[in-house]
Amino acid sequence: MTSQDSWFNRYVNSLPDRGWFNFLSRYVVVPYWAWKEPKPKLPGGPRPSPQPSENVQRMMNLIMPLKDPSPAGRARATLAIAQNVDEIFAGLDNVGTVHFARFLLIDNHICMISVYDGDFSNYIRDFITTIGSVFDDVMSLVEGGEALMPTEHNVEEFIDWVQDHDLFQAPDFPTDLFGLQDAAKGLPPNKPPHMLGSLPRELILQLHANPNISLGGGYRAYPGVSAAQVRSKFGVGW
Repeated sequence: MTSQDSWFNRYVNSLPDRGWFNFLSRYVVVPYWAWKEPKPKLPGGPRPSPQPSENVQRMMNLIMPLKDPSPAGRARATLAIAQNVDEIFAGLDNVGTVHFARFLLIDNHICMISVYDGDFSNYIRDFITTIGSVFDDVMSLVEGGEALMPTEHNVEEFIDWVQDHDLFQAPDFPTDLFGLQDAAKGLPPNKPPHMLGSLPRELILQLHANPNISLGGGYRAYPGVSAAQVRSKFGVGW
């Protein structure tokens, strides 16, 4: 929002806190914008980067809708993980690029959250090649999972499915997000530059197209190395 101190700007800045404005924007304005100026749904997962530092500790936020979201269905999903956890962890060990991985039940979804190094497609390909037959127990409980089974025989299709269900990872800076929107529509990125003086319409519409996103690239570090050790290596004193 603009920070100019005038009565009109103060009134505009107060609009998001007004109930009538929220109702109007949710049910009238945003649907109209989305119809008039639709934004493409951007693909999930991290984007390719030539920078080595951007290819370590990459995130995967795989959100898989359960066919049966009832308590019984959620219990079956829990058992599918618990009964195969040793094989799944052994497979992740064999992939060799995974820092950590965990499974979550959130609302009507079973989620696999992991951090890995290197290329997304190679990570999924190695994972399925190693333990695809075990992961099929999980996929049998997920909407659309039957079409991909056995996953070890449908590797490329499974990679596409995972990317479609991986959360879109928004860039750290809004201008980068707008550039991705432009590129997806075949336009020169950020030409002309997008305005950032107020809550951008482009951001609102992208969250309409991608309602679930990962905010930024996340914090990455190696906590086994202390700040004192880092400063010592650089020859920087306290």
